[in-house]
Amino acid sequence: MPKIETLEDFYKQKFNWLPENLKKDIGHFNVFRLEDCMGPGKQPAPYSRREFYKITLMRGNHLYHYADKSVEVSGTTLMFFSSNVPYTFEQRSDDSTGYFCIFKESFFTERLRGSIRDLPMFVPGNKPSYSLNKSQDKYISSVFDKMLNEIGSDYIYKYDLITNYIMEMIHYALKVQPTETLYQHTDANARITAVFTELLERQFPIDSPSQRFTLRSASDFAEKLSVHVNHLNRAIRLTTGKTTTDHIAERLTSEAKALLKHTDWNISEISYCLGFEEPAHFNHFFKKQTTVTPSAFRN
Repeated sequence: MPKIETLEDFYKQKFNWLPENLKKDIGHFNVFRLEDCMGPGKQPAPYSRREFYKITLMRGNHLYHYADKSVEVSGTTLMFFSSNVPYTFEQRSDDSTGYFCIFKESFFTERLRGSIRDLPMFVPGNKPSYSLNKSQDKYISSVFDKMLNEIGSDYIYKYDLITNYIMEMIHYALKVQPTETLYQHTDANARITAVFTELLERQFPIDSPSQRFTLRSASDFAEKLSVHVNHLNRAIRLTTGKTTTDHIAERLTSEAKALLKHTDWNISEISYCLGFEEPAHFNHFFKKQTTVTPSAFRN
């Protein structure tokens, strides 16, 4: 998988220049019109993680790759890209327009209590896209226009205003398609399952062949969570209808597919970083989960 894209990489790739204050501005923020960064002569963004967050309003037909999923969207779509998840998207129509903004997590921690990474659209495994109708498009576009106006102004408190505009878009999206039910843990079983899921996701994505997936069994997770393995298994089964082993296997398979699809690592390297001692064990596991071998899936 390509290295994590830095802000310097972003500016050099899109504009062939760097803002003068980039190194000084720990909580960096900027906003752009999408059409200024797409079209003839513009290179597509690589599939990788970024060191920054991104919110995009896209009009037209696009295919976005997010973690191990590929989803085609059309019309107007509001996208929230986390720095913790690799992504890219492909332009499928010539009429693509819109906006996007980029910012470091510190842009928020300097101004707001709590972490932006805990918001539903930025949590790994959750839905990052929200379809908008014409009136919703108009509303979000007006917010982006306000940010474009402020970023070029001399107003001393402009970044406080921009922070409010970003939060306005976030809450607007949550009202359009609320996802807060994912976080209402009604009992102890649901809480244990949520913590298990967060711990499982924390090990991904795999960014280099030297990185290793280490929590591979229900016992590993039970020890980490300080609960008996039978209690963990029962809680997850009651909450999700699946076993702990099922969840681990499904997530391993998803990551294996992403690595086979988006890297040039050989099978042995992928096998190792996913915690398999021998490539043959990985081949057997992958074929059991998908009915095809890793090599066949890649080809």
